[in-house]
Amino acid sequence: MKEKVQVFGRFLSGMVMPNIGAFIAWGLITALFIETGWLPNENFAKMVSPMSSVLLPLLIAYTGGEVVAGKRGGVIGTIAAMGVIAGSDVPMFIGAMVVGPLSAWIIKKFDKAVEGRIKAGFEMLVNNFSLGIIGALLALVSMAAVTPLVSMLNQAMSAGVGFFVDHGILPLTSLFIEPAKVLFLNNAINHGILSPMGIQQVEQTGKSIFFLLEANPGPGLGILLAYCLVGKGSAKSSAPGAAIIHFFGGIHEIYFPYILMNPFLLLAVIAGGASGVFCFTLFQVGLTSAASPGSFLAIMMMAERHSYQGICIGVIVAAAVSFVIALPLLKFMGRDTSLEEAQQKKDAMKRQAKGIKDEGETQAQAPAPGSAAAGRIKKIAFACDAGMGSSAMGATVLKKKLTAAGLAGIEVIHTPVSSIPADVQIVVTHQELGERASHSNPNARLVLITNFLAAPEYEGLVEDVKKQNS
Repeated sequence: MKEKVQVFGRFLSGMVMPNIGAFIAWGLITALFIETGWLPNENFAKMVSPMSSVLLPLLIAYTGGEVVAGKRGGVIGTIAAMGVIAGSDVPMFIGAMVVGPLSAWIIKKFDKAVEGRIKAGFEMLVNNFSLGIIGALLALVSMAAVTPLVSMLNQAMSAGVGFFVDHGILPLTSLFIEPAKVLFLNNAINHGILSPMGIQQVEQTGKSIFFLLEANPGPGLGILLAYCLVGKGSAKSSAPGAAIIHFFGGIHEIYFPYILMNPFLLLAVIAGGASGVFCFTLFQVGLTSAASPGSFLAIMMMAERHSYQGICIGVIVAAAVSFVIALPLLKFMGRDTSLEEAQQKKDAMKRQAKGIKDEGETQAQAPAPGSAAAGRIKKIAFACDAGMGSSAMGATVLKKKLTAAGLAGIEVIHTPVSSIPADVQIVVTHQELGERASHSNPNARLVLITNFLAAPEYEGLVEDVKKQNS
């Protein structure tokens, strides 16, 4: 069930993540040129509304369609999305997420149905007119049927959010957001749920607190600072570097393993997150667009001009509350567990649950004859949920270790865990994403880690590659 939720969340965020640059461009134009911006300009501000209501939904629809059926799917997804855009007065991000992939799936089924039945010389005619006719019909259906449904969903979501806001209980959203983040659903929450609501709020008020609910680096910083003081082993030694990467680099995934080692720390991040949201609400602050990655620097760049003080206070309070609660939890309930010990314990529990002996587990992860991992190793992939944050950092670390070992000729890439290239021979990923990685590329050898910066598995992997390529 967790894997299915992760896959669905990855699909939602996968339509937004490739277009984050466009969201940032829109956010900067909004922050600078709207009436309450830094450089109010009525002429330049004319771009704000068309970008949010037309450009961004079309990009989302194209990306979602392309994932399902390539460029042809992207084009028909964009055509169909115009139906929901034209039929609504609010930005149709959710509508684009629905009709983009759905339209691509329909054209994919049509192409499969007529495959081999088109007479020679008529291929281009059939391809172009089928795309145009089906696309036009889907645009009409989207405008007439999908738009009202999505509008109802938007109203329901707005009512739900309004209930939290009106009753002053928006901080309670941390009860759901913080645990979901640790299960690697952070991108799905931020880009699949909160960003669409945030953009609609920006249209009305010029800023939105929704962009801060998941992106706040304060709770994770508090956890890592606590490990710096009372942690043990590699968890303590790696925590300072992880804190810098998390806070300034915006890679939140780096602190998730530290919580997985001691699940009681969820109490700390929930309390920290709720305290931060309370401060954001108290000072009525917000961002003009999604901050991605969730770096403190990115947050300040996307901050509305009157929100800097409140955002800084909210981040500091969140970090302080998380730190104060995590300190005794680590000191009295988790100090005797190191990162390596937690990894071994979790592996043992997993083997016991599946009834697998240690030898069987080892054999299962060894390269099978004829598999992609057999022979000389030429390509290694570091996979994470979105393929941009922790995987990029992990790939850099691993590449340096391979180069230092005289293996500079090996290609090391970073990729989303759901779309690992078929020619990859070894996949390195976090243990929580292992099942998804094995489904994405079943022929590759799988190396599971828990610490992105100082995983002991890196050294063993380098030695194995050196032996295999010698």
